[in-house]
Amino acid sequence: MQTERQITAEGLADFARALRREERAAGTEENYLRHVRAFAAWLDGGSATKEAACAWKEHLVARGYSPNTVNAMLGGVNRFFAFMGWSDCRVKVLRLQRRLFREEGRELTRREYDRLLAAARRSGKGRLELLMEAICATGIRVSEVQYLTVEAARQGRAEIHLKGKVRVILIPGKLRKKLLGYAREKKIASGEIFLTRGGKGLSRKQIWAEMKALCRAAGVSPSKVFPHNLRHLFARTFYQVCRDVAKLADVLGHSSIETTRIYLISTGAEHARQLERLGLIG
Repeated sequence: MQTERQITAEGLADFARALRREERAAGTEENYLRHVRAFAAWLDGGSATKEAACAWKEHLVARGYSPNTVNAMLGGVNRFFAFMGWSDCRVKVLRLQRRLFREEGRELTRREYDRLLAAARRSGKGRLELLMEAICATGIRVSEVQYLTVEAARQGRAEIHLKGKVRVILIPGKLRKKLLGYAREKKIASGEIFLTRGGKGLSRKQIWAEMKALCRAAGVSPSKVFPHNLRHLFARTFYQVCRDVAKLADVLGHSSIETTRIYLISTGAEHARQLERLGLIG
């Protein structure tokens, strides 16, 4: 057995520190570590090898994981292999055909978004209602909520530093008024606006959990309710207004327009309607 190829708690801690030095987003670090731990659990004390990694990939496919999920898990493990100097263990990800349309079961519509806001309002969850509006009206990532500060609301713009890049997000007038009004109500004079009762920034897990808790009251499928779907709704709505994918890519902070195009894929029903309009059946 190659003891140097064991996945240990110490190795994972070193990997986590390296990711933080690279200024990886907290969500990225969390995902990478979760995927490596899943692989380690599957190894059950065995040594990390190329053969083992390939077998794990086949195991994930056989278990019915979606190709995108399999590739995300392999990506985290491959990144860990590279960090450890075990490059010979790296495995190829699954080759995916470019998607022509997205699953309707995961697309959050404008009506469903409105129902989520109304459910939060009825439940007295003003912070959550405003937070969802802030994400959906600006297109920020959940990891970027920390940049919505009192100072940013006053200036009408937030400067976001992430992944070694800096971009400026404009805050709409109505949202500015709501953010500043909420800050006054909560006696927040400066800094982050969305805080826990203890005065700390909201975590990704907490935001996720609070949104999921609204599903039943809002009558929206849990499969559609998560922070990133608000960003997708922003992207589709923004594009319908400006029809400029390059500008949208800049607003979202994407390095590649191809990433932005994924946000704009039509639903299966929309795709079917487009095919019907071709008029090729007599």
